[in-house]
Amino acid sequence: MKRSRFLAGVLAALVALPLAAQAQGDAAAWPTKPIRLIVPFPAGGTSDAMGRLIADVLAAQLKQTVIVDNKAGAGGAIGVAEAVRSPADGYTLVLSGIGSNAIIHGFNSPKPSYDSERDLIHVSQLAAGPNVLVVNPNFPAKTFQEFVAYVKAHPGKVSYGQINASSGHLTTEYLKQAAGLDMVGIPYKGGAPALSDVLGNQIPLMIVNQDAVLPHVKAGKLRALAVTSPQRNPLFPDVPTVAESGYPGFSAVSWTGLSVPKGTPKPIVDKLEAAMVKGFSDPANRAKLEVNGFVVVASKSADYTRFVHDETVRWTKVIQAGGLKVE
Repeated sequence: MKRSRFLAGVLAALVALPLAAQAQGDAAAWPTKPIRLIVPFPAGGTSDAMGRLIADVLAAQLKQTVIVDNKAGAGGAIGVAEAVRSPADGYTLVLSGIGSNAIIHGFNSPKPSYDSERDLIHVSQLAAGPNVLVVNPNFPAKTFQEFVAYVKAHPGKVSYGQINASSGHLTTEYLKQAAGLDMVGIPYKGGAPALSDVLGNQIPLMIVNQDAVLPHVKAGKLRALAVTSPQRNPLFPDVPTVAESGYPGFSAVSWTGLSVPKGTPKPIVDKLEAAMVKGFSDPANRAKLEVNGFVVVASKSADYTRFVHDETVRWTKVIQAGGLKVE
């Protein structure tokens, strides 16, 4: 009986050897056909633009066509879930980001069908951009310190634009917790109508991505009081960080990167990582992001994996402390 089991084990190992060798060979030859990059957001927005830039850079580096496939819905969860269900063969990639790969895991309901740390391999963080606290020029506060003092002097009286479960929403909640501010969120379905109401002085302020407000700040239609990144942003050089304004360690950035389904062979992950790092070392490619205030990261897989974990922990704490729910 023991001898039969031994022979069966040897036979299974012998059968597996050619399959393993074939898998390694396939990975070494990859890519031999077009690659699909799922962008889990609609065409035309910032995430879509980043996805298309990644597709162009990877196509040039890998000498293979990379096709962008927009799969929008549920704050990015639908597209990420489809990527997780796809074959882990290197021919399906996904644009990962703060909302669909970190913030979403902090809410108790609804839970996504995937776990970003368990079901994905994070290849490279592309870029990060600060959120910016902007106010209508008629708002009394001219500096961040004056803003904090004004809100504290008028508890529950100052309103802000809130896009539920967005990076700006979570950053605002984080700031309220850190500075002890009592403000009232006015819900909006999207950033554009909320920003329009700040510009029109229907609501006094909001916290939103830097690329959305940059032209309005430059034109004097909005006043930027603080950026939420750890360091000042090159396109907002005179705008202080929250961290340097009395709240050390405060950091909240919107970020984007590249991920693949768990089980994707390491040689393929290594090739993708190298393509991202090399491609976004090119000043011309970096400039396409930096012109809108993004900081190019182009990190290694191990660094991006740690970063996603740390971000998930950070935003889960903020969500739980604020008792936030998806509405």
